Amino acid sequence: MNDQFRNPSEATSHATLLDRLAEVAVRVGLGLKPGQEVVITAPLDAVPLTRRITEHAYRAGASLVTTMFSDEEATLMRFRHGRDEGFDTAAAWLYEGMATAYRNGAARLAIVGEDPSLLAKEDPEKVSRANRARSKAYMPALNLIAGFDTNWTIVSAATPAWAKAVFPNDPEDVAVAKLWSAIFSASRADTPDPIANWADHNANLQARTRMLNEKNYAALHFRGPGTDLRVGLADGHEWNGGSTKAKNGVVCNANIPTEEVFTTPHRDRVEGYVTSTKPLSYQGTLIQDIQVTFESGRIVESRARTGEAVLNKVLDTDEGARHLGEVALVPYSSPISQSGLLFYNTLFDENASSHIALGQAYSKCIRDGGSMSEEELAARGSNRSLIHIDWMIGSDQVDVDGVTANGQAEPLMRKGEWVTP
Repeated sequence: MNDQFRNPSEATSHATLLDRLAEVAVRVGLGLKPGQEVVITAPLDAVPLTRRITEHAYRAGASLVTTMFSDEEATLMRFRHGRDEGFDTAAAWLYEGMATAYRNGAARLAIVGEDPSLLAKEDPEKVSRANRARSKAYMPALNLIAGFDTNWTIVSAATPAWAKAVFPNDPEDVAVAKLWSAIFSASRADTPDPIANWADHNANLQARTRMLNEKNYAALHFRGPGTDLRVGLADGHEWNGGSTKAKNGVVCNANIPTEEVFTTPHRDRVEGYVTSTKPLSYQGTLIQDIQVTFESGRIVESRARTGEAVLNKVLDTDEGARHLGEVALVPYSSPISQSGLLFYNTLFDENASSHIALGQAYSKCIRDGGSMSEEELAARGSNRSLIHIDWMIGSDQVDVDGVTANGQAEPLMRKGEWVTP
């Protein structure tokens, strides 16, 4: 394993690091304010981390912490034994309840650690139908999250199935230990003062966003092997990175870890072709070597070496699924990239590489977008969809230019690294 993801001291116990990660999740990720409720979603294998987070949330003044656990074995039972018509059904009542909690001020915390290949052998049609039903039911809650109506964050827990995907040649216990070490390092929990370390990191990311907002580029141009893509940016777009102030006034870090700066593309101004540089793990299916072509912002051709059937189902989710909702820049030298690990988890892999996202845009990335109607956001070029799926297009062979309103190209990244101050 790369030295970057080894614990800094043999004396730093797993329990101590787990507690630090929980503190980061609450204090940095959520920025929890006294009196807030917290809604947690987590896999069963994440019970130890969930308990540590729950304690830190109550110590920080949470009024109530409610956790909903998911079980991957139960998910497989549905696909193998469930009635066919049931795949068009989702627990709308549950998601409506979550949306109500967020409207009433509850903070949202997701712990992820899914098996990347959970549904790889299941019927792609059923997977697509189930995902579509869930996405539709979840939309009221997703809109509140994407709009940062409340403070929210996502953190990870090492689970056996995920660990074996990342470290397939190791015994399960060794793989889990290595994955935990990688999570602690990427989340900065293995530093002497993780909270201070995150403050410095956020300051660096925000300096980058200020530079990009001052430049106010009209487009980004990506060039590399299998890639020649011009991404027009939304009118009045705004770059974000690191911590964000939600509409409730709470400063949060939506992703733990994070290495990206990101903004909203114009849904109709994306032209050219692009090839993925890392596999996309989506709802239990691994989609590798994605290649798509855009015309007037819309994907008109698509293929993939594996998972192509699922990719095509995703693109057919709704009209907005073939348009972009996010573009993000990440240097190749990011700690996650330099680990040399493929995590098969978008939360990590997107922070190893510049990336784009199909589907729903963030209103936060439009100037004054939080106070705009859907029609006003659409007029700026913001995309709307039931999905938001990030996939990686950056590497040490990809160059990025910022394109000004008058068409002048300025180098932003060369061989995956920033070239501007």
